[in-house]
Amino acid sequence: MKQIAKSTALLAVAAGLVALVAPVTASAAAPGGPSDTLKWSRCEGAGLDPRQECASVSVPLDYARPGGPRIEVAVSRIRSERPEARRGVLLLIPGGPGGTSMDDPSGKGQRLPQEVRDAYDLVGFAPRGNAPSTPVDCGLDPADLAASRLRPWPAPDGSVTGNLETARRMSDACARNGGELIRHISTRNEARDIDRVRIALGERKLSAWGVSYGSYVGAVYGEMFPRRTDRVVLDSNPYPDPVGVQRSWLAAFATGVEDVFPDFARWAAAPGNPDRVARSADQVRPLVLRLAERLDREPLPWPGHNPPVLDGNELRQVMLNSLYEPAGYPELARTIRAAQRGTAPAAPPAPPEELLQNVTAAGAGTICNDAAWPRTAADYQADVTASRAAHPLTAGMPHNAMVCAAWPYPPKEPPTRITDRGPSNVLLIQNARDVATPLSGALKLRAALGQRAVMVTMDSTGHDAYLGNGNACGDRAVSRFLATGERPAADLYCR
Repeated sequence: MKQIAKSTALLAVAAGLVALVAPVTASAAAPGGPSDTLKWSRCEGAGLDPRQECASVSVPLDYARPGGPRIEVAVSRIRSERPEARRGVLLLIPGGPGGTSMDDPSGKGQRLPQEVRDAYDLVGFAPRGNAPSTPVDCGLDPADLAASRLRPWPAPDGSVTGNLETARRMSDACARNGGELIRHISTRNEARDIDRVRIALGERKLSAWGVSYGSYVGAVYGEMFPRRTDRVVLDSNPYPDPVGVQRSWLAAFATGVEDVFPDFARWAAAPGNPDRVARSADQVRPLVLRLAERLDREPLPWPGHNPPVLDGNELRQVMLNSLYEPAGYPELARTIRAAQRGTAPAAPPAPPEELLQNVTAAGAGTICNDAAWPRTAADYQADVTASRAAHPLTAGMPHNAMVCAAWPYPPKEPPTRITDRGPSNVLLIQNARDVATPLSGALKLRAALGQRAVMVTMDSTGHDAYLGNGNACGDRAVSRFLATGERPAADLYCR
């Protein structure tokens, strides 16, 4: 549910394949925990902080058979910068599903204020199925790795038939090539793996910063292991529907695009903007709708792109990618301007196919194993038709069929219901305008958690709230909580 830089936007699409006890006192254990059993070595990869080290944790493939086959979960860390102030571990839970946080101790972790880096070892991990953990791969047709296939845009006439065909083709490939691992990737198993990581690190409790889908993982971990949580930050929060959890994630884009598009329209009509597309903000929406309809009828060649045409759905997909954060607005504006001239923009670089295959398979396994999806075209067509009328910018995509509509494996257990039972140690942070995890969904998570949580809402646009938008009020609130345990006395709105 994130990243929109040109080289990573497609990965974001694939990766979306979308406690009341007193806090513990600062750990008196040595850095790394009292019984750290991991074998740490320097991490491989360019641009990493030389202090970052990596290891792996052996976990059961199937937690119902703890003595059966095992897989590896890769972890990384940078230790507390002031061991005498060390409180414990801050686990950086990645979004997706399909993302990893292996590089995050060297990356976004270094944007944390000094008092937070002093208080915690920063720990990242690659969830099961994601390399460099034991990897999964469905061996998909490269054409099905296109962003506009992974997001189920209907045909120009609104038909979902082609989406069901794609779902069957992809699910058949996962059944053939995904092995036993594809059947055991789920949010609940990710939470169980996290607890095995906690044990391997020798920690009684974990603090966590979960972003986007990682926010949901953090909430599920708090339900399954409430006494093992310390300070929990849930950032950019999806709707916690316990039955349609994964369909709700996809459906949120209809609301999210409507929330964010006016911000893009004001930017795209601002005088002096070199990428300006209209004279006034109210002209931008009809311009985009008309252009998408024209491209539905008359696609343009797009050399080097997958697929090699710029049609209406490709424009809609560029829009979706670009609305993740304001830094992406120029890409959408330049695509609009090029299409108006009858050309396509230069194709952005694509991630390596091996990486894209991996994150797509891991994302699909999570989404499809978490909850059963409807199976027939009739189950989707009415929802898609209604959504196209109510939210024409997204053309029915958020209510359409993904690979899970043909998934061959039923869920092994019901999804976790998020409740108000457990320690009061959760802080939610949320942007008011978020294309992937809109505020309306975050408010439902806030209601589900009840007195366990306090929520900070920032008058900001973009996905990823904490340290992502320069909103000093919200950033201070989260940093204070992580460093001291102090939360706002009540829900807070930061202008």
